[in-house]
Amino acid sequence: MRILIIEDEPQLARHVSSALVRHGHEVSVVNDGVAGLAAAQERRPDLLLLDLNLPGMEGLAVLGRLRDAGVQVRVMILTARAEVEHRIKGLKAGADDYLTKPFAMEEMVARVEALGRRRATSAPGDHLEVADLQMDVRRRRVARGGKSISLSPREFEVLQTLMEEPGRVFSRTELCERVWHRDHEYDTRTVEIFIARLRKKVDSGFELPLIHTERSLGYTVRAPEGVAGEGRS
Repeated sequence: MRILIIEDEPQLARHVSSALVRHGHEVSVVNDGVAGLAAAQERRPDLLLLDLNLPGMEGLAVLGRLRDAGVQVRVMILTARAEVEHRIKGLKAGADDYLTKPFAMEEMVARVEALGRRRATSAPGDHLEVADLQMDVRRRRVARGGKSISLSPREFEVLQTLMEEPGRVFSRTELCERVWHRDHEYDTRTVEIFIARLRKKVDSGFELPLIHTERSLGYTVRAPEGVAGEGRS
């Protein structure tokens, strides 16, 4: 994968870069937020490792600018801020994962490669449809009622999981396992954050919602009663 590291601690950036290069990845490093934003927009890497405390522009501002511009790079936040509120802010801003310093290089590499594997697992030509919500899995495009919907990579995967089995209720724990492929360290509130983001993008402005909460059970995507259109091709 082509990986961009935006990290202002030179020694840590070197260690992370070396570990990733040893595993066959192409890595570049930028040490401040402004230059990092420009590099991410110009180079369009496959994955971005982003520190929060950056000179020039904070990491969350960089992430916000990228998402506003429609840049769908995967983002893993690397930071010494371990408090839950900082994790939640990062996820709400569009991050796909979060790793707290100090961390083991082996874990960092494993998470990076897990993100890469999940990006490449979509079957070519897969097309999912629930009512007027359509997903082109191979091209990673989503539209509802003919209107394009911009999703972060992680939002896309959560929605894809739900759309693959419309009507099935996924518990928060199961979504963590299916989407993150590991025991998620932030607890199941992470799933709630992504569901809320998806509702805002998928259901807002439409009379009938497609994303539903089954109390005490979990979440599902299903067509309203009497509305046809659930399938996969």
